[in-house]
Amino acid sequence: MSPYHHGDLRRAVLAAAVTAITENGPTAISLRDLARRVGVSHAGPVHHFKDKAGLLTALAAEGFDLLADALVETRDSGGNFVEIGVSYVRFAIEHRAHFEVMFRPDLYHSDDESVATAQQRAREVLVSGAGQVPGDRDPEVAKLAAWSLVHGFATLWNTGSLSDPGDDPESTARAVAGMLFSK
Repeated sequence: MSPYHHGDLRRAVLAAAVTAITENGPTAISLRDLARRVGVSHAGPVHHFKDKAGLLTALAAEGFDLLADALVETRDSGGNFVEIGVSYVRFAIEHRAHFEVMFRPDLYHSDDESVATAQQRAREVLVSGAGQVPGDRDPEVAKLAAWSLVHGFATLWNTGSLSDPGDDPESTARAVAGMLFSK
C-alpha cells in the first residue's frame, strides 16, 4: 500500500487492517504496524480507534454491514432461503478478514452499538426465509440450522479443512444447503 496522503486516514487504516488480517490473522494485528503500512505516525490510528479492540470493533461493524447489504441484495433480487445462504458463503470468502473478526467478539467491543445494530440487521435478513422452509420444521430451529450450516461451510472452506472441496464454493454450498432446505 502506498503511504497515506491527506485523505481519509480512518478508511486507509481499515483497508490496511484487512490486508494485515488476510496475511497474518486478526490476533497478530497491531496499530503500530498499520501506521507503518499507511505511512503515518502511531498516533494516527490511535486517534481514530484508541486501541486494537477499537479498530477491530470498527472492522466488525463494517463487516456486518457489508454482509447485511449482500444478503439484502440477494433477497431483493428474488433469492430464496438457499440463495441467501450461498450469499453468506460468498461474503465469507470474498471478505475473509472481516469474517474472521466478526465472529470473534473476544477481539472487539461486542457491546458497541454500531456492531449490535449491523449484526442484528444481518441476522434478520439471513433468517428471513426460515418460515418458508418446507415440511413441519420449527422456524427457530430452521434458522439455527441454516446459519450453522452456511457458517460452518464457509469456515471449513476458508480454513482449507475440506478434503475435496472442488473449485466452486457457491455451487457446493448451494448443493449442501439444498439437501436440507429445498423442496
